[in-house]
Amino acid sequence: QVQLVESGGGLVQAGGSLRLSCAASGRNWGINAMGWYRQAPGKQRELVAVMPSVGNANYADSAKGRFTISRDNAKNTVFLQMNSLKPEDTAVYYCNVDRVGITYWGKGTLVTVSP
Repeated sequence: QVQLVESGGGLVQAGGSLRLSCAASGRNWGINAMGWYRQAPGKQRELVAVMPSVGNANYADSAKGRFTISRDNAKNTVFLQMNSLKPEDTAVYYCNVDRVGITYWGKGTLVTVSP
């Protein structure tokens, strides 16, 4: 099992920035991709950004140019730097990890962007 703990969510004004963190613990060897998804009220969960263990990150169109995903493999931690936030970025953000073909989810952290 892998446990994921997210942090860094909160309330911010439009144009502001937040940095989300997600630390993986437990059986965290063999982790491949680490990423972030989000779910806004009344909407389906959607990909924000994902970073494989090797290679380039992939971003949703809505995140390109504003969000940056990074990871510290030594600490099994993934980050999401979010700049120029918009009210439409308001959502619960979930950490997602793929380990030997099994997907794990964090409990989510709420990001609220006020106009």
